[in-house]
Amino acid sequence: MLVDSHCHLDFPDLAARVDDALELMRTNQVTHALCVSVTLQEFPQVRALAERYPNLSASVGVHPDYEDVPVVTEQELVTLADHPRVVAIGETGLDHYRIKGGAEWQRERFRIHIRAARRSGKPLIIHMRDAAEDTLRIMREEGASDVGGVMHCFTGSWEVAQAAIDLGFLISFSGIVTFKNATALREVARQVPLERMLIETDSPFLAPVPYRGKTNEPGLVKYVAEELARLKQVSLDEVATATSSNFFRLFKARAGRS
Repeated sequence: MLVDSHCHLDFPDLAARVDDALELMRTNQVTHALCVSVTLQEFPQVRALAERYPNLSASVGVHPDYEDVPVVTEQELVTLADHPRVVAIGETGLDHYRIKGGAEWQRERFRIHIRAARRSGKPLIIHMRDAAEDTLRIMREEGASDVGGVMHCFTGSWEVAQAAIDLGFLISFSGIVTFKNATALREVARQVPLERMLIETDSPFLAPVPYRGKTNEPGLVKYVAEELARLKQVSLDEVATATSSNFFRLFKARAGRS
């Protein structure tokens, strides 16, 4: 049993073929996937997927790359999170790659998400790109450790991973770990304990080798798990069991099947 802890089935590349994506999940023994929100305007489509398919869950949040969207409030997030199929707050965090040096609106939005997570009692899905020090500082200041969560699509150093783990967060690896030039990330993956690890696709992006450059989808998370099993010199079953157990323990999602 495998779980894709982060996908975007509502995005145009996948929205028109959700049933096909679910069929590939069944073929590759991926029993559950978490559909992640990036704006509140598109959240109803994300929630509808989780309501329609028993093996999908949803999150609610506004991605840090989306500047030109209405201001999100703590109360809005808390209200929208009060739904049995919504299991997390996010995708939230900081991205200093696209917005060099960051921006105060991005930091404030991140703080709002953490506060909403603490109020709702639901874990965080954190996006962190070229912003490790800033991200960890705000997580500490806002008490993110009270609810925990996941560092999604992790590409940072072992020191950053360890700091996040110390705050009660899991580390999620995507198809990037299969890329030829991801040597440093593979070393980090070797060090992260299985009990602190998740796997994801971030589909429709970041398809793993041997599908790199093509549209990604939740069923391809199998290739991430296989690479992690190779790196940690354990069986695929061990990786599947650990990461699936970690997922359901963190998100308290129902393990339904389509």
